[in-house]
Amino acid sequence: MTFHVTYTRSGADSKEAIMKKMTILLAVCTMFLATSLQAQAPQGPPKPGPEVKKLDYNIGTWKVEGEAKPFGPMPGGKFTSTETCEWYSGGFFVMCHSEGAGPMGPEKGVSFMGYDPNEKVYTYHEFTSTGDAIDSKGTVNGDTWNWTAESKMGDAKISVRVTIKQVSQTEYTFKLEMSQNGGEFSVVEEATGHKVTAADPAKKS
Repeated sequence: MTFHVTYTRSGADSKEAIMKKMTILLAVCTMFLATSLQAQAPQGPPKPGPEVKKLDYNIGTWKVEGEAKPFGPMPGGKFTSTETCEWYSGGFFVMCHSEGAGPMGPEKGVSFMGYDPNEKVYTYHEFTSTGDAIDSKGTVNGDTWNWTAESKMGDAKISVRVTIKQVSQTEYTFKLEMSQNGGEFSVVEEATGHKVTAADPAKKS
């Protein structure tokens, strides 16, 4: 009889211990499941960083007037252009459409400016109606932007550097220099841009 009572209590204690373990295990599983679902939940679209916001200066329509100097096969002479820039959907890139005329004749172009957080540089890609594709990288220091690019002119290697100074919110100066096959840089273009429309707010996707 005593043995029977002891056995019964032992069985009850064992069942209670099992229930406690199952309850703890269930709680742990629930916690891990909630954490996993939270990690997998969509965080929303990425947002442009503060570096991208500096490109806002370009938004609007600009009238550009300047003069080109002869360089290699390129003739010199005055040039004019109109460029309209706006935020591309998502707010990561500024898209510009330009149209103008100069010593080489009329020309149209479309360009995109952005920021590469991996290389920590600004990027510029332009495609023109004359078949040129321009890729450039840039940095900004205060009100001065510096861009560099490499290209080919026949068999010659051409290094390009562009300096843009923001004189005010509605005016900038532009200087383009070129070097051939590692030689000294020469000023090839100088221009001034004036904004003729107010900036539009950044577009959202």
